[in-house]
Amino acid sequence: MKEDIIVQISNRLKESRKDKSITLQELADSAGVTKGLLSQIENGRTIPSLQVLLNLIKELKLDLNEFFKDINLHGPESKVLVRRRSDHQAFEKENAIGFHYKRIFSTTIQEHIVDFVILTLDPGCSRPPVETEAFEFKYILSGKVTYTVADQQYDLEAGDSIFFDAAETHNPYNNSKEPVTMLVIYFFKNRK
Repeated sequence: MKEDIIVQISNRLKESRKDKSITLQELADSAGVTKGLLSQIENGRTIPSLQVLLNLIKELKLDLNEFFKDINLHGPESKVLVRRRSDHQAFEKENAIGFHYKRIFSTTIQEHIVDFVILTLDPGCSRPPVETEAFEFKYILSGKVTYTVADQQYDLEAGDSIFFDAAETHNPYNNSKEPVTMLVIYFFKNRK
């Protein structure tokens, strides 16, 4: 696995939970966290504290050594990283209908996690507004989208971009008849 360690851990948690047929709510309740926080952890929207991570591993009844066994701690050895389209990893986020995410790659730059994603929005897509512990950059590749950040709306089209502190409530909406595709870069905040 070449993804950043946080992405690897998030994926491992989600896969383990699904393999055991445990719902988000069931695991959240048993680990003493909210369903929303667990969903954000599983989808790489926030970084869990060590205590939360250990509680999740414990509640999934996983051996700690086994959980971390195949996680690549060293990252790519080359200074050049090439990711082929076939390497992009599809993933879902909480309560999102018509949101199609594909992770290009995730890496750490000077102790900050940076996640590169292609997001396609179907016409009429929906989800509740979200907050993320990151700054977000969105570049519209095709289509038109209305983006709400806090209480402001921004109409964007191909070639436009938006950058904001995603700790503010935000949400895109595609009210056109065509899909919208955008490059999304998440700059996760350092939690020192």
